[in-house]
Amino acid sequence: MDVDQVRIFGRRLAGVSWRIARHEWTLAALAALLLAVVLTWPTLRDPASTIPQDTGDPTLQAWQVAWGGHALLTNPLQVWHSNTFYPEPYTYAYSDTLLGYAPFGMIGDGPVAAVIRYNLLYLLTHALALFGAYALARQVGAGRAGSAVAGVAFAYAPWKLAQAGHLHVLSIGGIALALAMLARGHGWSLRHGHRPDRVRPGWVVAGWAVAAWQVTLGFGIGLPFAYVLGLLCLGAVVTYGVVWLRRRTRPVVPRRLLLADLAGGIGFAGVTLAMAAPYFEVVARNPSGRRTVAQIEMFSPPWRGFVTAPPESWLWGERHEAARATLGFPGEMTLLPGVVLLSLAVAGLFFSAWRLRHRLMLAGAALVSVALAAGTTFGGDGDPGYVTLVEHAPGWDGVRTPGRLVLWTTLLLGLLAAGALTVRGPAPETAPGADPERGTDPGTEPAGDQSPGSDAEQGTVPVGEQRPGPAGDQPPGPDTEPGSEPAVPVLRPAGAPVLVEASAPAEVAGPRPALRSAAWSGSAAEQAAPRESAPERPARQWRLARLALLVPLLLVLLEGVNRTPHVPAPEQPAVLRGLTGPALVLPSDGIRELHVMLWSTDGFPKVVNGLASFTPQSQERIRAASMTFPDATSVAYLRQVGVRTVVLLPGWAAGTPWADVAVRPVDGLGISREVVGEDVIYRL
Repeated sequence: MDVDQVRIFGRRLAGVSWRIARHEWTLAALAALLLAVVLTWPTLRDPASTIPQDTGDPTLQAWQVAWGGHALLTNPLQVWHSNTFYPEPYTYAYSDTLLGYAPFGMIGDGPVAAVIRYNLLYLLTHALALFGAYALARQVGAGRAGSAVAGVAFAYAPWKLAQAGHLHVLSIGGIALALAMLARGHGWSLRHGHRPDRVRPGWVVAGWAVAAWQVTLGFGIGLPFAYVLGLLCLGAVVTYGVVWLRRRTRPVVPRRLLLADLAGGIGFAGVTLAMAAPYFEVVARNPSGRRTVAQIEMFSPPWRGFVTAPPESWLWGERHEAARATLGFPGEMTLLPGVVLLSLAVAGLFFSAWRLRHRLMLAGAALVSVALAAGTTFGGDGDPGYVTLVEHAPGWDGVRTPGRLVLWTTLLLGLLAAGALTVRGPAPETAPGADPERGTDPGTEPAGDQSPGSDAEQGTVPVGEQRPGPAGDQPPGPDTEPGSEPAVPVLRPAGAPVLVEASAPAEVAGPRPALRSAAWSGSAAEQAAPRESAPERPARQWRLARLALLVPLLLVLLEGVNRTPHVPAPEQPAVLRGLTGPALVLPSDGIRELHVMLWSTDGFPKVVNGLASFTPQSQERIRAASMTFPDATSVAYLRQVGVRTVVLLPGWAAGTPWADVAVRPVDGLGISREVVGEDVIYRL
């Protein structure tokens, strides 16, 4: 390769790199990451020693991610049999696993690495939620401003601030992204419906893959998503049948699209069943792990919960303090999607880029999601409603927190709001033979759902610019006369005529002479002075309208500002470094169990400790025996079940049955005792 070829290659590479760098998806991803850093601050200020919200569930989830990576690297077939809750099997399935984050768990080891990893994922989940919802709104035909509102609302809705300690609840970005990919692959949008020429089987496969990955993050969020995908597939089949009957001819489905859906759907079902199998095994071994209606009732929010914000909300937290005091379980009952989002969604019912039937469908689906999220509150007992699903639909008896279904309410309201903020701008002039309907849409965007990377991208024109061409290539708008002043664009109901810029008739070669009133009293110089041309005025007005669309975006961002505490991560005691198992750490109860799970990421020794929504019988028996430790009976029982090491943390033992273990004699028991700092380790 000579110098000229290298130079040409370098220029081409630079051109491609520049196009990628300024592509909308690249800019959207960078903006999502930047906003995540700002709106989750101070997560990255000290990611090695602090953790968001509290030291409860976040420490559990830091362990889950670490265990997933460790197991896949060392013994993938044993991934479901974790090092905790010894000697029980399938203990990784005692809660939502976050298995999909296992690749992150392959990097680094020990508790500090686990905390850093958790903080990074905490930030990235917010970024992915914003990006996924933005992509979905753009795919269905919304402009950039409306899509940004949908994305920010989905990622930073006030209700999500109460879930800052639940990474599996925050991990919802894959839902929106998968739906966007599937819609794109099938050539479907709210704006234009199904367009066979836009079918892309590759996007279909990618959408199913992302959907399968979302399920691997946990069934609390993944199970309803799987049911939604099933309903969408059923709806597609019914629509196919209706079209067949109405047209009396079988609609043609591209073979590659059918194969992509079959392969993707089968893969998704396979992953879902593989993830579900261990949970069924856990319930079979521990019937107490099955959720009851009484448990669901405890977490079911009253209707006022849907308009109440959590204390972590900077804007609404203090203002809603009195309302929160009336809720039985505020952490799961403060479900405000956002005041601004609700207002925009209501506006979207009347003024929208979406067709009326689509607006009604979105609103209806949002109401259904609210009814299900209300749990047993809906109708007095939740039947029909959430309780019906628990009693009859597979898997629903494992989900005890119906309020989290408000994520679907938020997504649907976001799409309604995006439609309200998506309006058409002045239509550009088109070349002879071009489609005059391809104008521009707000915010922003060329009309239609021509999201970046689509086949039509190269043919679009930014708002306010004109295609070069002879006058008259664009016919005048339906409500204008040739030569009249251009209409100012306004928000309009879907289906209303679009006001477009009038252009001169094609047969007029030059600029049309201005018609003056006989009473014109200006001087000759004033009459000869250049005036603002008609095309420039609506372009400037439209640019101002685009700037105005930033106001609702800023308001939605304001509602997402949080006051989430970032607390010190529990520091691993020296006595647990290099611990060999099977081991029991005392005291063994309460939230301290989650800390022991986090510390066990140092080598992953088998430990009896662990905390879930139920207590395995073996753990109950070991705890009962350990209350008299060390004595002959407890030592014999621990040896029998395989425990070889007992660690006592006296600083935690005050007020527990193990408070005086450190002063109990060990003579004649055949065990050794070693003091490490303030802690004690017994070897059996």
